[in-house]
Amino acid sequence: MGIVIETFIWEPSSSVFIFIFFSSFLLLSLFPFYLSKHAPTTKSSSLSDHPFSSSSPRFQLYFLLLYSLASVLDGLWLVYGEFELVYYGISKEDTVTFMLIGFGAALFVGSLLGLVSDLIGRKKTCLVFFILHLIVGIWKMVAPSPSFWVANLCLSLATSIFSFSFETWAVVEHDKPGHRQDILNETFWLMTFFESASLIGSQVIGNWMVGGNLEKGIGSPSIAATLLAILGIACMSRHYDGTTKIMTFKDYRMSFSVYILGDRRIWLLACAQACLHFSIAVFWILWAPTLVADGREAFLGLIYPCLLGARMLGSTVFPWLINASLRTEDCLTCAFVVQALLLSIIAYDYEEIGVLVTQFSLYHACIGLILPLLARLRTMYVPNELRGGMISLSLAPANAAILFILMQRGYYRTIENSTMIAFAAVGLFMAAGCMYVLKREAFKGDMKEEPISTFKD
Repeated sequence: MGIVIETFIWEPSSSVFIFIFFSSFLLLSLFPFYLSKHAPTTKSSSLSDHPFSSSSPRFQLYFLLLYSLASVLDGLWLVYGEFELVYYGISKEDTVTFMLIGFGAALFVGSLLGLVSDLIGRKKTCLVFFILHLIVGIWKMVAPSPSFWVANLCLSLATSIFSFSFETWAVVEHDKPGHRQDILNETFWLMTFFESASLIGSQVIGNWMVGGNLEKGIGSPSIAATLLAILGIACMSRHYDGTTKIMTFKDYRMSFSVYILGDRRIWLLACAQACLHFSIAVFWILWAPTLVADGREAFLGLIYPCLLGARMLGSTVFPWLINASLRTEDCLTCAFVVQALLLSIIAYDYEEIGVLVTQFSLYHACIGLILPLLARLRTMYVPNELRGGMISLSLAPANAAILFILMQRGYYRTIENSTMIAFAAVGLFMAAGCMYVLKREAFKGDMKEEPISTFKD
């Protein structure tokens, strides 16, 4: 008599998505009431009623739409890329090779793109982002069996540009006359919120275009990416403003040496950024293998939007914290410690899928809070003219560490997945320590929380 073993495929309950949606809605809806009752004298309220200037709200809307478009492009290849590798029968060893090529490009080329962006203009660099995606989209449509290393190289450079270019562009624009500085903090958390929502949207677009017919639908996301890239190029070219003040290379090198390399506070901030970038990269490499370890099954396509929804929820906490009597460094220290503890538990304790998804969601909620907080700290400590170079160079140690652990795990098999997660946890503890020391340095220097610029007229 045969034995029938029923398989159970885990999926998140619909109540989880309802909870995330209503929690985000309540935090956004109640914030103006909280602000009017508890912080009536604040000068930089994010959602309070201020008379609108002629430039700031219009630019913010234009910027967030472009940023959302760029996030959809970035997320479309993130969701579609792994499926494409499986469709074309790419082995695990070749997949590791493609990942090494991507992180190698981010390390040796992407680390310098921030410096180039500061010299040639931030908006031009954002335009390059869309051009790279256009090249990849056309390449995948034309080539019957595309060369993945070419696409991976271009996408890695585009992701490197995405990590700094849009933020530096927004900050520089808000520093111009006629723009309100008080909505800059609002822009930071809205960037995280819209990016997470756009990544969910890119998953929807990818699934809809591929559909059930793999033979006919395998190239559809490439068509969508090409059209979106053309739309982004058209929008940026139409509103292009070439009057931005640019430094000479000699002035930039001298300023970078003094204000970035010569400031201990910038080193601490850069270390925290690198540790966070490293932990996020490790998470996205290992989250699926961790969930389906030991033959377990789960609907990853439903868990993915759950994690991004948690990130959106975390970003909505940001406007509450900046209007409370809490220092930015203290908030970051607590968030980094929580993240590190979560990854430590994941690394050394076997968990059921439901518990793991809960921990993953809490981890991403912390990311949603940390990203705008770090952007605010960069505005406090980093001159606007040097911001892109500082961000891109700070990610170089993280990319080098990712290259190292990928080689050890993918080729030599000398470390386990749990060890990689443990390294990420240690890095987050280091980031928390950096924020604690940075707070002490700020007290010594009597730091004022306002944007700084190396070259004020």
